[in-house]
Amino acid sequence: MFRNQYDTDVTTWSPAGRLFQVEYAMEAVKQGSAAIGLRSKSHVVLACVNKANSELSSHQKKIFKVDDHIGVAIAGLTADGRVLSRYMRTECINYSFNYESPLPVGRLVVQLADKAQVCTQRSWKRPYGVGLLVGGTDESGAHLYYNCPSGNYFEYQAFAIGSRSQAAKTYLERRFGNFSDSSRDDLIKDALIAVRETLQGETLKSSICTVAVLGVDEAFHILDQETVQKLIDAFEIVGETEAAAAEPDATAEPDAAAEGGATGDEGAAAAADEGAAPMEI
Repeated sequence: MFRNQYDTDVTTWSPAGRLFQVEYAMEAVKQGSAAIGLRSKSHVVLACVNKANSELSSHQKKIFKVDDHIGVAIAGLTADGRVLSRYMRTECINYSFNYESPLPVGRLVVQLADKAQVCTQRSWKRPYGVGLLVGGTDESGAHLYYNCPSGNYFEYQAFAIGSRSQAAKTYLERRFGNFSDSSRDDLIKDALIAVRETLQGETLKSSICTVAVLGVDEAFHILDQETVQKLIDAFEIVGETEAAAAEPDATAEPDAAAEGGATGDEGAAAAADEGAAPMEI
């Protein structure tokens, strides 16, 4: 992207009907580290990549607790994400104080989208450069929303944002049909595999990813590194076992062919019968 005469102000339209400042904010989301969300009928799992900028520094927090029934994962400018998560936390506290019940997830998402939209219509403001995956539960079950810097919001079964998120989206699109009936552990497993897809060959470790879970009967909490590492080891061992089991099957076919050739002169009918049996099995 480059500067032009229509991107100096967020309220200036281009002749093509575009707001470049808003598009730049959406580009900032694509440059952030990947964040992934999945939901079933009863649970929501949020996961993100949290690499440090330097070996001498710690990573920045990418998943925030809003309330016992709501959590967010962010991609983009972390500072903007902290401000918006604090706003969401305040709204939940005020609603709980006034009505003595938890704030519905959909209503909070609409309020957040309205707040983001104001920044696209005021010349003295700038759009928030962060995308938020909002996961939560209410009376109607589990929900997952994506809030865009433009003020739009969408509900998803599963979604990924941030850098190299397309690889994760491809995996989620292949699997999303099973998410509604998935168990808690299966959702976590799919989330970790989706995170691994965004690393482009780099080894997935608990030190570079964060996973959070919430459910209808389970308050929002972030899994500790030891638990995440055990889950990573579990599904990687399953993959190695399946690969090892496939190798004997591949080597068995040439042996069977050699035996069939050695006994081929015993009779055409017998050879045909022996060759047909493995195909029927």
